[in-house]
Amino acid sequence: MLPVWTLVVPALIGLWALSCWLYDNLKSLVQIVIAVLTPFFVPAESKTLVERFGKWAVITGSTDGIGRQYAIQLAARGVNIVLISRTVEKLMAVANEIEQKHQVKTKWIAADFSQGRPIYDKLRRELDGIPVGILVNNVGTNLDYPDDLDRVPEDKLWDVIHINIAAATMLTRIVLPGMKQRRQGAIVNISSGSELQPLPYMTTYAASKAYIRNFTLAMQYELEPFGITCQLVSPLFVTTKMNNFSSTLMKGGLFIPDAESYAKYAVFTLGKTKQTTGYWSHGIQYCLIRLSPEWVRTLIGGMMNKSFREEYYSQSKASAKAH
Repeated sequence: MLPVWTLVVPALIGLWALSCWLYDNLKSLVQIVIAVLTPFFVPAESKTLVERFGKWAVITGSTDGIGRQYAIQLAARGVNIVLISRTVEKLMAVANEIEQKHQVKTKWIAADFSQGRPIYDKLRRELDGIPVGILVNNVGTNLDYPDDLDRVPEDKLWDVIHINIAAATMLTRIVLPGMKQRRQGAIVNISSGSELQPLPYMTTYAASKAYIRNFTLAMQYELEPFGITCQLVSPLFVTTKMNNFSSTLMKGGLFIPDAESYAKYAVFTLGKTKQTTGYWSHGIQYCLIRLSPEWVRTLIGGMMNKSFREEYYSQSKASAKAH
């Protein structure tokens, strides 16, 4: 007969592993539920985002998609908005819309993050004197469609590096001294579900999001002593122009929300959890994805992107025939 410890020890190890997995996958949901229910059981005056983090929010990539909707949702909560994007006409339009609907102050800065290091001196000057309470590092770019690395234009590869990696890093560096001095603030880094595994045919995009994940989790540790929130937001598919290589994705659905629906949920999580997918159905998907080992996720991701590439080719041929 086997000694009792040979049964007990493996059982305890298994219980510990299961507990770690449940905590890692459900902590965001639990934190949000606690935040929602606490006021009913512990009466207290709930702080607004302005009171908790500050009067001004900076949002990059703020004239389209998720970034635009983040700006609108934060403005609806009384936060003044700094819009950073490339196109002056779009910046002016979004700024006017926000001011008229929500009676907050706005400022816009035209900046093309694909230009690399030279633009950050300008951004530093433009943001000087603004007490930035919330920074939303949303700006990002993707490949035009899934493809082999050696077939992707070199300029596009540099764009992914400059826009997806450098922008979040350098904007965080610019606003941190003020936040630390005030011991108040929030940095929201928009990543992607592709952070979970290597993603064939979208190699550099997924790698850039893995960087954002690691960067954010490390910054959480660094900034906790200063009372600064650093939130990782990892959406899955949303109907934005970043996914317009696939008409299937752009149709949307229960698990593929539009940017407005997504941002309403995502902004709600700010201050309630440090790590989230930002949307309830994405949370379910994220949890299920992590059930499988990395090699399986990579294999499925590669097959999925091959399918998207074929869909893109079909769409392009159909469009060419139509013209």
